Amino acid sequence: MRAVVCSQLGPLEALVVEDRGPPEAGEGQVVLDVKAAGVNYVDGLLCQGRYQIKPPIPFVPGGEVAGRVSALGPGVSGVEVGERFIAFTGFGGFADQVVVPALSLVPMPDNIGFGQAATLIQSYCTVLFTLTRRTALAPGEWVLVLGAGGGVGLAATDVATALGGRVIAAASSTEKLEAAMAVGAEAAIDYENEDLKARAREISGGGVDVVIDPVGGRHSEAALRATTHLGRFCVIGFASGPIASVPLNLVLLNNRTVVGVDWGGWTFKDPSGNRALIAEVIDLVGSGRLHPVVPAEFPLGRAAAVMSGLLDRSIGGKAVLVP
Repeated sequence: MRAVVCSQLGPLEALVVEDRGPPEAGEGQVVLDVKAAGVNYVDGLLCQGRYQIKPPIPFVPGGEVAGRVSALGPGVSGVEVGERFIAFTGFGGFADQVVVPALSLVPMPDNIGFGQAATLIQSYCTVLFTLTRRTALAPGEWVLVLGAGGGVGLAATDVATALGGRVIAAASSTEKLEAAMAVGAEAAIDYENEDLKARAREISGGGVDVVIDPVGGRHSEAALRATTHLGRFCVIGFASGPIASVPLNLVLLNNRTVVGVDWGGWTFKDPSGNRALIAEVIDLVGSGRLHPVVPAEFPLGRAAAVMSGLLDRSIGGKAVLVP
C-alpha cells in the first residue's frame, strides 16, 4: 500500500510517498480502497505546522475520502464488500487504503462520482451549518460569497442558491468567477479590480443580507460595509493569510451581526447533530438540489504541489488525489 507521509512539520516538499504493509480491519472496522481523497486548504496548514492542531509525526494527511469496501472486520454487519462509501477520516486519507469504523461510513449518492464525493463533506457541511445552524438564510436574501471560486466558495454558492438565496460571487479572476456563475451565482465582482462594497450594494439594491467569508484579509472590511440593516457576516476562515481587523462601530451600525463558524469544533460537541447535518447534505445531493463540481484529479505523488496550489490560491475549485 502507498501512502503520503509527513515526517516533519514544515516545507511541503518534504512529503514522501512510502510503501507500507496492507492495513487490517479490526473489530467494527472496514478497509476502504480509496478511489479519491479530497485535498483541502487545512491539509496544507497541518503539514506545515500552521494549524491549531499539531498531529504527532509521522502521519498521513488527508481527512476526506471516497472508495469501495474491500474487507470487513469482526462484528461488522449491514455493509457489503464492493459498496461505495464516503469516510471522514481525520488523517490517513492520502493512501491506497484506509481503515475506518463501519459506523462512520456515509453512503455515496448514486448520482455523483468518487471525486465529487471525496470533496463533499467538509465544504458542504461547513456551508450548510453556516446557513441553517449559525444563521438562517431566508428565500430571496442576498448572499455575498468571498473566494467564490474556491472549494468552500463554490459550495457556498451552491447551497445558498438551493436555499433560495441570491448569490453575488466575489473572487480574484475571471476563471474563478465563471466557475461560481456556473453553480448558480447571479452576479460577479472581481474584487482585485472593482470596488467590492460599492458593487455589492449596487447589485443587491442597497446591501447584502449575508456575507460568507472563508478568505479574510483586506476584503473583509469592505464586505462587512456592504451588508444591509440586520446583515450577518459569517467568518469561516482566513485563506488569504491575514486575520482581518475591523472597526466594531461597523457592527453597531445597522445592527449587524458577526457570526463565527467552526463546523469542525461543533462536530465533537454535537456528534448526533452532525450526523443529521451530513444526512441533509447527502439527501440534497441525491435529490439533485445540490450540484458538487467535478474536481481536478492528481496522483498521490503530486500531494505537495496540490496543497501548495490551494494555499497560494493558484488552484481554484476542488482537487482530489487519485491513488
